[in-house]
Amino acid sequence: MVKMSLYLFSAGFLTLLCATILYLWHTASRRDDVGRYATVTAWGGVLFLGSSLLMRMIAAGRGPFSNMYEFSTAFAFGVVVAYVAVEQRYHTRSLGTLVLPVALGLMAYASTLPSTIEPLVPALQNNLLLTVHVTVAILAYGTFAVAFGAAVLYLYQSHVGASWLPMAEVLDDMGYHAVMAGFPAMALVLILGAVWADVAWGRYWGWDPKETASLVTWLLYGGYLHARAVRGWRGDRSAVLLILGFAAVMFTYFGNLFFGGLHSYAGLQ
Repeated sequence: MVKMSLYLFSAGFLTLLCATILYLWHTASRRDDVGRYATVTAWGGVLFLGSSLLMRMIAAGRGPFSNMYEFSTAFAFGVVVAYVAVEQRYHTRSLGTLVLPVALGLMAYASTLPSTIEPLVPALQNNLLLTVHVTVAILAYGTFAVAFGAAVLYLYQSHVGASWLPMAEVLDDMGYHAVMAGFPAMALVLILGAVWADVAWGRYWGWDPKETASLVTWLLYGGYLHARAVRGWRGDRSAVLLILGFAAVMFTYFGNLFFGGLHSYAGLQ
C-alpha cells in the first residue's frame, strides 16, 4: 500500500505538471480543445492524489495527516479540488496557470521529506479529531489558494489588461466567493483545534505559535470580508488583502518549522 501510494503521488505530480502546461497553452492560444484537455488532466491529478492519500490511510490505519509529507500532499490535494470546483462554477481556466503551481510546489516540497509511516506522537493519537481537523484545514487552505490566484490575476487585469483573462469584476467575485467558503472552514479549524488542545494538553488555548498564526490568518480574512461588506472595499485593496491573507496561510503552515512550540512535531517527521 505504501509503495502504491508513492507511485500514485508521482503520477499525480506528473499529471498536474501536464495540466499546468496545458492551462498555460490554453491561456496563450485560447484553443478550446487544449482547455478541455487541461481540465480533464486536472481531474486526473485529483484522482491520483486522492488515491495516494487513500492508499496511505489504509496502510497507516488512520488519517494521512501526521507529518509534513502527509500534510503537504493533502494541502496540494485541497488546492486542486478547490480549483476544479471554481473552474466548474465560473467556466474559466486562466486561474489554473497560477493555482496549480501552488499545488506542484507543495508536492515538490513533500518529495524532499521522509515518506515512511511512523507511529503517532501522543498529541496526535485521536484519529477522529486528527482526520476532521486537518481535512477542514486543507479545504480552507485550498480555497484561500484559489482566492490568492484570483487576486493576482485581478491586479494584472485591472492594471495591464489582457483579453485572455476574465473581466476584473469576475476575478474579484471569484476571490470573494472562495473566501466565503474558506472563512467558516477556518473558524471550524480553530474550534476543533481548541477542543483537541484541551484533550491533548489540558487547555483550549496557549498562544502556541501555530495557534496564534492560525488566529491571525482567520482575522485577516475576517477583516477582508468586513471591509468588503461594511466599507465597500473592492478592487486593488481587496486583492492586496487576499494576497496578504495567503502569505499568512503559508506562514501558518510552515511556521512550526522555525518557531517550535507544541506543534513542532509536525516538522520533525
